[in-house]
Amino acid sequence: MVALPFILMMFAILELGIVFVTDSVLENATIETGRLVRTGQASAQSMTAATFKTSLCARMSVFAADCNSRATVDVRVIPQFATTPPDPMAGGTFNNGVLTYNNGAPGDLVLVRVWYRQPLLTTFLAQGLSRMNDGAAMLTATTAFRNEPA
Repeated sequence: MVALPFILMMFAILELGIVFVTDSVLENATIETGRLVRTGQASAQSMTAATFKTSLCARMSVFAADCNSRATVDVRVIPQFATTPPDPMAGGTFNNGVLTYNNGAPGDLVLVRVWYRQPLLTTFLAQGLSRMNDGAAMLTATTAFRNEPA
């Protein structure tokens, strides 16, 4: 009688640990890949959203295998740091239509956002972590910076 709640609690703790590790790896991969934009390497390589995502996924270590199907990127030039970009997760579904990719020019302010769909197996954990209607958690990593001068 006590075993089932205990096992569910253990699975929830393990799943939450995986979510935290994935989020940490995603944050580091976003910062490292964003550096390619900041230093002008992305523009020099004529990087697109697809090649940016491939570069990001290469930095996802143990989560790289299914990164291409789970990650979504948005790289945009912003006029100031206080700018609020559109939220693609409004309404419980993910709207790719508001996403863009722009490396910017030297001196531009750039916002890099990455979303990573993390499916959740533990039902009550999904209720607390998910903003999506399908029960998956969308992990988000964001970095903003000014591109280095040429």
